[in-house]
Amino acid sequence: MKRLSSEEIRSFVSRPAFDDSLSRRMGPSRPRISVVTPSYNQAEFLERTILSVLNQNYPNLEYIVIDGGSTDGSVDIINKYAKYLTYWVSEKDRGQSDAINKGFSQATGDLAAWQNSDDIYFPGALERVARAYAKTPGIDIYFGNMYTIDRDDNILHELRYTPFSVYSLLYDGWNITNQSAFFRSGMVREYSFNEGYRYAMDGDFFVRAGRDKRTFKFIHAPLGALRIHAKAKGETISGSVGVSEWAQIRHREGIEMREDLPWERQYRLRKAICKARKLFYYAIQGDIDYIVRRARGLLRG
Repeated sequence: MKRLSSEEIRSFVSRPAFDDSLSRRMGPSRPRISVVTPSYNQAEFLERTILSVLNQNYPNLEYIVIDGGSTDGSVDIINKYAKYLTYWVSEKDRGQSDAINKGFSQATGDLAAWQNSDDIYFPGALERVARAYAKTPGIDIYFGNMYTIDRDDNILHELRYTPFSVYSLLYDGWNITNQSAFFRSGMVREYSFNEGYRYAMDGDFFVRAGRDKRTFKFIHAPLGALRIHAKAKGETISGSVGVSEWAQIRHREGIEMREDLPWERQYRLRKAICKARKLFYYAIQGDIDYIVRRARGLLRG
């Protein structure tokens, strides 16, 4: 599997490289893909997110931006690309989940996805998903691998996944993320995002879908990236709000989680089972190089 470089990522999101007539044309040979970007005061990164969508040059794209009333120049950036957007609005909302729900209410695609205003897609991501959809059109959720990047688009980590398991998501942690996930459009209306969650709304969505035996298709390729920066939720509220919300989700699913004890120290046997499953799939997927790199990283500390 080809690995992207930081330079390739920076080049892809640094300037417009899309054919307007192509991105707005209804392509009968491609499923219509609706992408929603919820945004609030992320002007530093928003343009790169927008370009990562438009630069896909995908011939049946519907792009929707829902801004929560930003005051940092985000609206100027949105206006710059407004003619390439199917719909956009900037108004006060009730938070990220509300913005995602509002965006999906406007979506008309066969598939829908959301990409946060500081995260990005990789080159060819939508085309890869379209090919998977053509081969297996009855799937509820398509997802791939992802990277983490810093504020300057440098790669921090490569994260490879395996076929989805709700058991592994609940016990071992993230094995699917919105940065590289696409949904059958009916699902995003049936499974609206819980506005009570500020951090784990996506985790809650995936857990409910897995619990209800929805079908998942793993695409063995990197599709997107999560940006790590000082103002990201993973850096500001994951250790407080995130812990509490995941405790609520796990409690609902019959798993008691202590908030005063690191999650890594709880249910160790079940976590070991999840890790053994993951190693098995890495082996049959041909991800031995990834296992070796991760092992070396752990040994180096």
